Amino acid sequence: MPTLLIILILGLAFIFSMLGLGGAMVYNPLMVWFGFDFKAVVAPTGLLLNGLTAASAAWVYYRKGMIDWHAGLPLMLTATVGALLGAYASQFVPTTWLMWAFAAAVLFAAVRMLISSGAAEPEAARGSRRQRAGWGAVLGLGIGFVAGLLGIGGGFLIVPLLIFMGYPTKVAAATSAMAVAFSSFSGFLGHVAIGHVDWLLMLPAAVAVIIGSQAGARVMHGYMKPRHIKQMFGVILLLIVAKWVWGLI
Repeated sequence: MPTLLIILILGLAFIFSMLGLGGAMVYNPLMVWFGFDFKAVVAPTGLLLNGLTAASAAWVYYRKGMIDWHAGLPLMLTATVGALLGAYASQFVPTTWLMWAFAAAVLFAAVRMLISSGAAEPEAARGSRRQRAGWGAVLGLGIGFVAGLLGIGGGFLIVPLLIFMGYPTKVAAATSAMAVAFSSFSGFLGHVAIGHVDWLLMLPAAVAVIIGSQAGARVMHGYMKPRHIKQMFGVILLLIVAKWVWGLI
């Protein structure tokens, strides 16, 4: 197991936990660059690390009272179902298609976050509790399917969509972390069911993401400004999609 890979995963967990993400959008290409097979190793390992990063950060956000449970719970439940369906469907989709779809989704999220970084920050989430619950359920099913299909947690879509719906940035990130954790673990179990497991990679990487995400979540709560979170989110995603597309062409 490359020590450098584990160190990089720890640092990435620190960064992505601040954004309400699991980090699979970077973990996955990173593992591909280190020579691991995308379908058999990268996708399931990415989901496991995604879930651990998000769950570790979500615990901190829960204790700080930052999660909107009215949208978060239905989003989490339907995303879990969607992730299982997506993980099952992944065995029928060509790997190249998956990788191009991944790049397109990351580019969308990057542009959306950079455009919204200068917007005024709302005081609270818009809409009634029932409206937020309904939107959460609909978004969760679609995002969960994409997440399970691509071997990611879906936070890169959840955060921009929640912000578009009128959520404060930090609440969107915290709520996303909670939902991402459950959809990621669900998608991971779907891959395990069809035999995609590499425990020699998963175990040391899991320890690294727990350490990194705990530190990152505490930094985000105490020191990060919403505008900086959005800008950092967008720039990181643009770098990821540029490197990913370069490897495909």
